[in-house]
Amino acid sequence: MNAPTPVNLALDAEKQLVIEWSDGARRRYTVRELREKCPCATCREKRNAPQQGPQTMNAGVLELLPSGPRPDQVQIEAMSPVGHYAYSVTFSDGHDTGIYPLELLRELGTTV
Repeated sequence: MNAPTPVNLALDAEKQLVIEWSDGARRRYTVRELREKCPCATCREKRNAPQQGPQTMNAGVLELLPSGPRPDQVQIEAMSPVGHYAYSVTFSDGHDTGIYPLELLRELGTTV
């Protein structure tokens, strides 16, 4: 059997991403979760780097960028498919290098 694929992507009233999958599953993703779990090399390095100062080891990527917007201000501006295996997400903080494999999207979010 083929792995499930997105059949519909939409932002809900709270600006959270909702993906409907080909197997009937529906998942909701907060912008903060997607931004903090960004799989690009830069974000992975920042998440894995030793923290200095008052930040904790589990601080999100957004908190590691002191000059950037507050995490609750970041929005999704665009999403586009990358082949048949992933989506690229553009965030309002200018970040657009993360490619989210479908497998990662299935792991993130909460069931609706």
